[in-house]
Amino acid sequence: MRRRELLVALASLSAIPWLGRSAGSSLPWPAPLRPGSRIAAVSPGTWWEEPQREEARLRARLASQGWRLQGAEEAAGRWRWFSAPDAQRRRHLEWALGAAEIDAVFCVAGGWGSARLLERGWRPPPQPRWLVGFSDASALLLAWSAAGLGGAVHASPMAEGPAWERLADLLRGVPVAPLQGEGWAGGTTSGPLVVTNLTVATHLIGTRWLPSLRGAVLVLEDTGEAPYRIDRLLTHWRSAGLLSGLAGLGLGRFSWTPDDVLPGDLSMHEVLRERVLDLGIPVVADLPVGHGRPNMALPLGRLARLDGGRGLLELL
Repeated sequence: MRRRELLVALASLSAIPWLGRSAGSSLPWPAPLRPGSRIAAVSPGTWWEEPQREEARLRARLASQGWRLQGAEEAAGRWRWFSAPDAQRRRHLEWALGAAEIDAVFCVAGGWGSARLLERGWRPPPQPRWLVGFSDASALLLAWSAAGLGGAVHASPMAEGPAWERLADLLRGVPVAPLQGEGWAGGTTSGPLVVTNLTVATHLIGTRWLPSLRGAVLVLEDTGEAPYRIDRLLTHWRSAGLLSGLAGLGLGRFSWTPDDVLPGDLSMHEVLRERVLDLGIPVVADLPVGHGRPNMALPLGRLARLDGGRGLLELL
C-alpha cells in the first residue's frame, strides 16, 4: 500500500467512533456543571405523565445544586401518545441542544418517539453538552455517541436518593463509586462504555445511529419483555455479529411480568446466561442499571473497567 493510501485508510479508521483510539480520552466532553448552570427539560417521545408535579420535583432537585430549569413548559405537552407532533418535538430538542445558554439537556419522559426524530434527519450539534436520559431516549444517547460526542449519560433525570446523587456527581465532575453486580464470567477488561436499552438499540441496527461496539464494554437493560423475546433480541445481536467484538458485557435490570410465559419455559436468568456466557469475555450481571430503582447513572464513551470475578463496573 502506498504511503498516501495508508494515510487515507488510517484517517478513515480514526473517524469511526472508538475504533483505533482511546475513546474515553479522545471524545470531546462538556465542562462540568457549576452553580448557575441551566438545564433544559425535553420530552422527545411520550408525554410527561404528571408535568406539574414532576416539574416541581425536578426544579427543587436542580435548585439544591444551584442549577436552573428551562424549557419545562414545552416539555409538558401532550399529543396522541407523544408530547407533541414530531416537528415540534424536534424543534424543541434542537433548541435545547443548540442554545448557548443551555449547559445540559434532560430527557424527562420515556415511552416512544425519540427514534422518529432521528429518522426525520435530526443531527447532533457540533459542540458536546450533557445529554441525560434512558429507555426511549437511549436512541438519542447512542446517536450522540455515534457522532463522536461525549456527554451522553444513561440515567433517569427524575431519579431520587442515591441515584440522583450519583447523576449530580457525574455532571459536576466528581468521581463516583464502582457499581456492584454479580460476576458471571471471570477476567478483567476495559473499554469505552456503551449503555442502552436492548429493545431500543435493536431497532437502530443497520442505521448510522448505532455506534461501533468493537472493544466496548456494553451494558444492556430492558423492561416489559418476556424471556423468549429477550432470547429473540439477543439472537438477533449474535447473528448480526454485534457481540463478537466486545471487550466485556454488563447486564442491568431485565424486569417483566410473567403473564405470557408457560410453565417449563426458560426463565429470564436462564435465557441471559445461555445467550452470553459463550462469548469468551468478562460478564457481570445484576447491575443496578435500567428500569426500576436504583437506576445508577453511567456515561457513554467513558473508559470503564469490568471485573467479571468480583462483579464490579468502575469508571477509569
